[in-house]
Amino acid sequence: MSDADDLLEVDGEGVARPLGVTAVHHLRARVGVMQVLPAPAHLAVLRQVSGPAAVDGRACLLAGELRTPGAICDIVSFVAHAGWRGELVVMDGLTSRSIYFDQGQVVGAASTVERERLGLVLYRYGILDEAQLQACSTAVDEGRMRFGEAAVRFGYVSRERLFNLMPRQTEEIFYGLVLVTTGMFYFLDGFEEALLSARQQLAVATLIREGVRRMHEMRYFRSRIPSDRHVPCAQEGRTPPETDPPGVFAAIDGLRSVADVCRAVGEGEFEVTRAVFQLVQAGCVAIRPPPLRPKEAVETYNRAIAMILRELDAMDEGDEIRTQLAKFASTGGVYGALFAGAGPADDGTLNAARIVENLSRFESPGEAEELIGRWLYEYASYALFLARPHLRRSEESKRARMPAGERAAVSQRVAVLLEPIAPAGTPLRGRPQR
Repeated sequence: MSDADDLLEVDGEGVARPLGVTAVHHLRARVGVMQVLPAPAHLAVLRQVSGPAAVDGRACLLAGELRTPGAICDIVSFVAHAGWRGELVVMDGLTSRSIYFDQGQVVGAASTVERERLGLVLYRYGILDEAQLQACSTAVDEGRMRFGEAAVRFGYVSRERLFNLMPRQTEEIFYGLVLVTTGMFYFLDGFEEALLSARQQLAVATLIREGVRRMHEMRYFRSRIPSDRHVPCAQEGRTPPETDPPGVFAAIDGLRSVADVCRAVGEGEFEVTRAVFQLVQAGCVAIRPPPLRPKEAVETYNRAIAMILRELDAMDEGDEIRTQLAKFASTGGVYGALFAGAGPADDGTLNAARIVENLSRFESPGEAEELIGRWLYEYASYALFLARPHLRRSEESKRARMPAGERAAVSQRVAVLLEPIAPAGTPLRGRPQR
């Protein structure tokens, strides 16, 4: 069954009419005269004979639907065994991947999936930094050159190294193709050699074996490491591993995500995830949730500071703490710039939208976004440091008459609220560093 958005109605006169936006989108990309090919009654197969795409007259030797992950492997094996030369296209929604075959081997690949484009592959492997990625992307957007050519011309990578790295992109595309759960595949006879950025010679059997292994193992790894945004942290007091061949454990600093570790060691996500998983199993590493986005970090801080001031206001001590916090924030440094025009309101909370706007004015906005959780955590820690003497006196007087289940100190409840933005292994402490 299809969603109504991609339906096409054919009436009794043989006139076709799209019923949804997706159907209109597909038909507009095929303007011209179409030949209706013989097909079973429940299918319609059209070939363009006049129009922009008619110049590609390649025959479609295979076509069908994909219903389960890994199903495409049978098609790939068949194409390789037959020794066909052509392009296998797999379409999943609006994304498309192409694998080029010649004489039983994979000789190239292309993809519209953003993370599988050459630039992001080089970035994720640590070959290019963010500024270099942007410079090359700008050159491509302006139509001056292809991405690889830009990276070489700007001196970011040698032509020889780029050539040696190209198979990594092909492998990434192939492994992504193996994971496609639902979609359509088409094998088109032949291809233009100019479509290949660099001709490769990759064994199909090896790609299939590795792709299937990754599919099954990554599903297992995800039970402990849900995404490449999660942060591995070394466990204190645990003996480090005797060997660390890829250098993964050495790259773990409690701040880098799995994706960051990939860039640091120059390895792919699967290899690094497997190494981290083994470290988790050995008790050397724990996994923390991914850092919150700036708006989420501010909302986390707001809940904690509001609790602190609410407790202090009940003791008529809130105004004194507000004054000390305001004095500290106004003395300059990172907090003066971060809080400018953002409050705090009377309950201590900050305007998240204004904080995000302030971050964009920092000298390094990307770095500031990564550090905002740490800054807000430190500021809340300072607030708790100032409030703790008052809270302790109040809690001591209440403890005797409070039910056992409600005796958790305010500082403990605040610590739980702040946990999503707490730096790895950092306890609540006093005045933040500037």
